[in-house]
Amino acid sequence: MKCPRFTVAVIFSIITAFVPAATAAQARPQDDPAFLKKAALQVDQHIAAFYRRQNLPVPGVTDDATFLRRSFLVAIGRIPSAEEAIDFMEMEDATKRDELVAYLLSSPGYTSHMTNWAYDLLRIVDRRDGVDATIAPYRFWVRNAVEKNMPWNEMTTRLLASEGNGWDPSTAAVGYYTRDRGMPLDNMSNSMRVFLGSHMECAQCHDDPFGKTERHDFYQLAAFTNGQGEINKDAMNPLYRELQDGEAYQTEEYYIAEILWDQVYGNSLAGGGRGAIALPGDYQYRDGKPGEMVGAKTPFGKPVRMSEKGDKHNGRQEFADWIVNKTGIQFPSLIANRMWKRVMGSGVYEPVDEYIEPAKTQHPELMNYLGSLMVQLNYDLKAFQHVLLLTRTFQFGTNPKTSIVETGDDFHGRKISRLSSEQIWDSLITLAGGIPDNQPPRTLDNRIHLRGRPVLVGKKTMVELSNEVLAIESDKDMRAYFNNLVKEIRSDKNSETPAKKGDSMMSMGSEVVSYNKDARVRASELPSPAPRDHFLYLFGQSDRMVVEGASKEPNVG
Repeated sequence: MKCPRFTVAVIFSIITAFVPAATAAQARPQDDPAFLKKAALQVDQHIAAFYRRQNLPVPGVTDDATFLRRSFLVAIGRIPSAEEAIDFMEMEDATKRDELVAYLLSSPGYTSHMTNWAYDLLRIVDRRDGVDATIAPYRFWVRNAVEKNMPWNEMTTRLLASEGNGWDPSTAAVGYYTRDRGMPLDNMSNSMRVFLGSHMECAQCHDDPFGKTERHDFYQLAAFTNGQGEINKDAMNPLYRELQDGEAYQTEEYYIAEILWDQVYGNSLAGGGRGAIALPGDYQYRDGKPGEMVGAKTPFGKPVRMSEKGDKHNGRQEFADWIVNKTGIQFPSLIANRMWKRVMGSGVYEPVDEYIEPAKTQHPELMNYLGSLMVQLNYDLKAFQHVLLLTRTFQFGTNPKTSIVETGDDFHGRKISRLSSEQIWDSLITLAGGIPDNQPPRTLDNRIHLRGRPVLVGKKTMVELSNEVLAIESDKDMRAYFNNLVKEIRSDKNSETPAKKGDSMMSMGSEVVSYNKDARVRASELPSPAPRDHFLYLFGQSDRMVVEGASKEPNVG
């Protein structure tokens, strides 16, 4: 029998696992197969203890065919191809299930499937509503972070403490804030929900009648990230207003100015967060007055405070550090439960974006262990999922009966559920054309586009343009730069025309991404969100308006 293709990756990982580390400090738990296997056993022991307490029999494990399909769908978001299925089913190795898991997690398919999860959680869109502005560099930053398996604590910090030029790959994480330009309070409530599982939406307007958060608490928290302006935008303001109001409106000069206004300034984030904020004009409680300045203060965890003077300008860094390092078990526990649901089908407790202290869940020992395991694995989400995929719990057969616990799952067999729209799409692509994982990924078009036409090709990119523009601090210097830019574009003889007929054009503000309409690419490579008439949207893909807005119910009717 031929050697299955997925064993090549496993053989390589086994060889490298036995290469001695230069120092003990270089040996990381997430890189140690023995540690991952031991951790999986401990998870199973916690589940077994729950069965004993509930007098539940231990479920049987699935057959190879079911395990194969389940592992592919959970780890890489699609069904196996015929070749992959035959390779696995013909193997006689007793460890072939573990080998399959290692193969899947090392494949490009994992990156694609995990990227869909990140897009849904972070509400990734290609362009902002209401303006001709793309935030595609942010989308590519997120995908890159997933591809590189950036630790969750590092990714969280990079997002929340970001500032700078959104076109620069090193600072494109500012899209986390520019995606919600003009809605900083909504951004704050979403941040608390995404990273800590704390719902504070009600407290934007009034004391939360169902929780502990008061309106004053929310504004003290919002003070950390207050002051989300654009870099040196005042230098462009007089010129842009003149072009809007004068005879130059909708001329070539106007559209060039729009590139700078929407694409360059709109994708930038100045400062680091004031750490102070004014209470709103309709503030209605005795602990503050309308318009009163309040300093930043955290509502729980280790206390962090900033002066109401707002003179520190490092509020976003303080906020990020508090979330990641000063909220105790809450930060690692929440992401651990998200990953558990991703692998096991339902959370240890539900909903996964409403944090419950481990002691108050139906599985306190398990939840405590998962939170500590996330820390031990240095917030490596791939390694954490690897542990769960190695468990016997993951291999249990399906159980059509409802859970015996009210706020979570009894994990007495896997519950049956419909595939996500992305899983269906990627599986259909696999059926139609074989393995889609090795298709070249979509790349960011870094050219400058003037009304859909690439200009200054080979001479200046959006990164270079934005770096030059954001460095200008005066109206006089901006006018001189702008006049020169207009001359450069008018004299450019190498400008390109839009993509040829037969290709689909996806306009994304300053850039236009072209792809063949017949291309069989995975869902993570398509526009985000998908158009309202697209298969992905019709079968439940999120519209990226709310956190984890995807549904397994079709959007038809």
